[in-house]
Amino acid sequence: MLTIGQLARQAGVSAKAVRVYHAKGLLPEPARDASGYRRYDAQAVIDLARIVTLAQAGVPLARIPQVLNADETADQLDRIDAELRERIRQLEQRRTRLRDVEHPDRLCLPPEAIAFVERLRPVGLSERHERAIRDGWILACALAPDVARAILRNRIALLDDPEYIAVLRGYDEAIEWSPDDPRLDTIADTAAALARRMTLPSDLPDFRKVPRQVVELLTTHLDSPAWQRLDELVAQRVSEAKNARSEPSEAAAPES
Repeated sequence: MLTIGQLARQAGVSAKAVRVYHAKGLLPEPARDASGYRRYDAQAVIDLARIVTLAQAGVPLARIPQVLNADETADQLDRIDAELRERIRQLEQRRTRLRDVEHPDRLCLPPEAIAFVERLRPVGLSERHERAIRDGWILACALAPDVARAILRNRIALLDDPEYIAVLRGYDEAIEWSPDDPRLDTIADTAAALARRMTLPSDLPDFRKVPRQVVELLTTHLDSPAWQRLDELVAQRVSEAKNARSEPSEAAAPES
């Protein structure tokens, strides 16, 4: 007959682990002897060996009773194998992301956003502008990930559009300007023309489903007053053009 310490050493675990197995009902707890000590027989050694083997193989303690049941073993092991495969996949993802630990911003961005930022670098924008773009995507991906991912694919394609690059450079030049600077009108005209011919992705989520406070955060985080004014001017021009298209022309107007 073995004490709890001797039993634990036989299985290569601690006495505390044996007590945990008792508490969870995995290992029957023997009666105490006259001295108040638990005494374990050969069956306890066998049972504990099975429990430890399954636990070390990754079987959750709560599932061990089902695995030890011969009628359920195959099904339970298949499920546990699938769970372990998923855990391995997640760990591999963590390993991949740890490689970017020297660039913390990468850890906050999906692959599409990282690809966009990397392709944007040759454009030669100022550090402040690059940081604003990066922080904007971090914010968008955190608050509205579905919308951000859909728009990102569109933005990556636009990097081959000279007019889009011209707008980016115009915003970059204006970053320190006063919001009353008349030169903003020229940039707004170019940006509005680009916005009018841009097509949004067909799978873009419905903006109406994005909470209003989220939209406000996404549109008010810019730290450049000139940029905020530019956005207002562009929105005004796009709205005016839309209204003009919806109004009937003089030739098509009904006769009075």
